[in-house]
Amino acid sequence: MNLFLEVSLPKHRNGDKIEAMKVRKAYKFELRPDGEQRRSLARFAGCCRWLWNSQMALREDTILSAQSVGAKPDWNHMNYVATTAELARWKRYDVPWLKEAPSQMLQQTLKDFETAWNRCYKGLAKRPRFKKKGQPVGLRFPQGFRLEEGNRRVMLPKLGWMRYRKSRDIEGTLKNITLRQECGRWYMSVQTEMEVEEPIHPCPEKSTGIDRGITHFAALADGTMIDGPNAMKSRSKQLARLQRQLARKKKFSKNWHEQKQRISKLHTRIARVRADHLHKTSRIICNNHAIVVIEDLKVINMSASAKGDTDQHGKNVKAKSGLNRSILDQGWSEFARQLDYKLTWNGGSLVEVPAHHTSQRCSCCGHVEAENRDGKKFLCLSCGHADDADVNAAKNIMADGLSVAACRGYRFSGPSKQEPAEGATLTA
Repeated sequence: MNLFLEVSLPKHRNGDKIEAMKVRKAYKFELRPDGEQRRSLARFAGCCRWLWNSQMALREDTILSAQSVGAKPDWNHMNYVATTAELARWKRYDVPWLKEAPSQMLQQTLKDFETAWNRCYKGLAKRPRFKKKGQPVGLRFPQGFRLEEGNRRVMLPKLGWMRYRKSRDIEGTLKNITLRQECGRWYMSVQTEMEVEEPIHPCPEKSTGIDRGITHFAALADGTMIDGPNAMKSRSKQLARLQRQLARKKKFSKNWHEQKQRISKLHTRIARVRADHLHKTSRIICNNHAIVVIEDLKVINMSASAKGDTDQHGKNVKAKSGLNRSILDQGWSEFARQLDYKLTWNGGSLVEVPAHHTSQRCSCCGHVEAENRDGKKFLCLSCGHADDADVNAAKNIMADGLSVAACRGYRFSGPSKQEPAEGATLTA
């Protein structure tokens, strides 16, 4: 099992010609620790969780103290460099059991918290939250590890050699290893970095627009309709039944914990079904189109709650809640992220355009009117053009995107290495 992470900026040589770029990947494998290693991993996770929560409490106390005197919080005494220096004192005097965990793992936890807090401070993300026992905690080893692919084992500091289930070969230079627990099982993500030649897309003349929806996961400009798996919706009754069974059990009893484990396994199953569909669909689209155009959707705003507050209650809260659930079940943001880096790897480009009037504008004459669209049907009141509403929107999205690409001076990587794939089909 593999999980792709990111692509760095292309490397420029000899003027503006791009000859190579660095690509980072993460390969995910299931670990097979023994009993002692499992207990050590649980202790390491507890150390990292305590360190995260202590930093969170320190930041909140600083904010409250500054607000009480009407001043701005001073973050200089609690940045990553300062807290890393304090870590040695904590391990020696205040919290001696932190010595059980590898030092670099604790330092990586402080670094992750600093990154999360800075993103919140800059307005790019919400404020970090406290971590409670049972939630996944990432344990990262930046160095000091060894990997033997032939023997299917990995050596980690203070854990020793550990077996893993090898599903594919690892390519590139090893950068770090991150461990994470999911439903009682431990997995490792091995991040690698490699330098590849400038990619040339196999279908440089093909482009498409994609209109993301709920009834159909996506509609392409050529009329292809892609149905989504609706991973959460198709298992909502099973999930509700398990949650009712949990409510009837004594809290924190053995049966209660077993039922919680069944619910966690179902949620993991739902997430994996959704991820599998997104990876397969995005890969087929990227292999057959050099330019892909999508709408620049603000999913976080589209899926916001309509409950309102105590002074002004919201309207149609239940209907909006169902719509939010359906939007999040599709995975629109993750789909756009995968299209972005996979097109970059293939030598293509992803273009985002504003979503204004794409579903109300005629793709033939350009007439814009709200009455043009009637549910899933589109009928232009000006020229009489009839089409599926989602396909018409996808055509408008593609036209807008090609105009943006032309204004940016976009050029394809070069001549096609092979003939474009004809009759490509998408299955979900």
